[in-house]
Amino acid sequence: MSLSATTAPPPPAAPPPHPPTPRRSRAHSLTRLDLKLSPYLYIAPFFVIFGIFGFYPMLRTAWMSLHDWNLVGAHTFIGFDNYVALVRDDYFWNATLNTFGIFLLSTVPQLLLALFLANLLNRTFLRARTLFRMAIFMPNVVSVAAVAIVFGMLFQRDFGVFNWLLGMVGVDPVDWDAQRWSSWTAVASMVNWRWTGYNTLILLAGMQAIPRDLYEAAAIDGASQWKQFWRITLPMLTPTFVFVVILSTIGGLQLFTEPLVFANGNITGGDQREFQTLAMYMYELGIENLNTAGYGAAVAWAMFIMIALVSLLNFLLVRRTVK
Repeated sequence: MSLSATTAPPPPAAPPPHPPTPRRSRAHSLTRLDLKLSPYLYIAPFFVIFGIFGFYPMLRTAWMSLHDWNLVGAHTFIGFDNYVALVRDDYFWNATLNTFGIFLLSTVPQLLLALFLANLLNRTFLRARTLFRMAIFMPNVVSVAAVAIVFGMLFQRDFGVFNWLLGMVGVDPVDWDAQRWSSWTAVASMVNWRWTGYNTLILLAGMQAIPRDLYEAAAIDGASQWKQFWRITLPMLTPTFVFVVILSTIGGLQLFTEPLVFANGNITGGDQREFQTLAMYMYELGIENLNTAGYGAAVAWAMFIMIALVSLLNFLLVRRTVK
C-alpha cells in the first residue's frame, strides 16, 4: 500500500475573519472615547465654575495687590510695596488681633460643645433623638442678619437682657460695643449659637459610622463610658473632627457679617475699631475706598495666607492630639 493512499487529507482551511464593517468600527471607537472622556465631562462643570468664580478672582486679586489700583481704572505697578506697608499698618494688626481673638472665643468653645452634644445625641437611651437633632440645627437655618440683630438687642447697654441679668447679681451694666473684650464676647456668642448645631450634626454623622461592635467589646472588657469615648470614639472620629476644625477655622477667620451688623453697619467695627475683623478692613479698603483697592487686595491675600497656615497648624495639632 502506498504512503499517499494512507495519508488523511488535510483539514479545510478556516475561513478568513470578516472584516469589521465601518459602522461597527465607529461604534467601538465611540464607546472607547466615551469611557475615557465621560468621567472628565461629569466633573468639568465644577472646575469650570470654580475657575470662573474662584481661581480667576484669586489670580486677579494677586495681580491687583502688586499695583496701586484705583477701581475707576487707573493702576500703577509697585511690586510688593503694599505688603511692606501692611507690616507697618497699625489698623491691619489691630484687625488681625480682633480676628484671632474672636476666633478663639468662638471656635474653641463651639467645637468642644459640638463634640459633647454629638456624643450625647449618639446615645441609644436618649428619647426623641430626631426631634433634638432637628432643633439643634435650627439656628443654622436662621438668617445671619436676623441673628445679629437679635443679639444686638440682647447686648444693648440700657435695655439689653444680658445687662438686666447682670444687674440682678449686682453687676453694673456693660457697654458691650465700646470695649474690646466685651465686643469680642458678644460677637463670639452669635457665632457659637449659630454654628454649634451644624458642627454637632457633622460630628454625629461621623460617630454613627463607627461600628457598634467596638463599643460592645469594650463594655464586655469593663471599659467605662469615658474610656470608650477616649479610646474608640475620638481616634475613629479623627478625619471628621479634622474636617470640622478646618471648616471652623476658615469660617472664623473670614468673619464679616456678625460684627458688621453688631456695629449697626459701621465698617470700622466700633468708634475705636474695637472689633473690626480682617474681612471688614479688607472691605473698607477695597470697596468703600476706591483709591486703595490694591492695598485691600494685599489684605485679602495676607488673610488667605493666615487661613492656610492656621488650618495646617490645626490639622497637625488635631492629628497629633487624638492619634
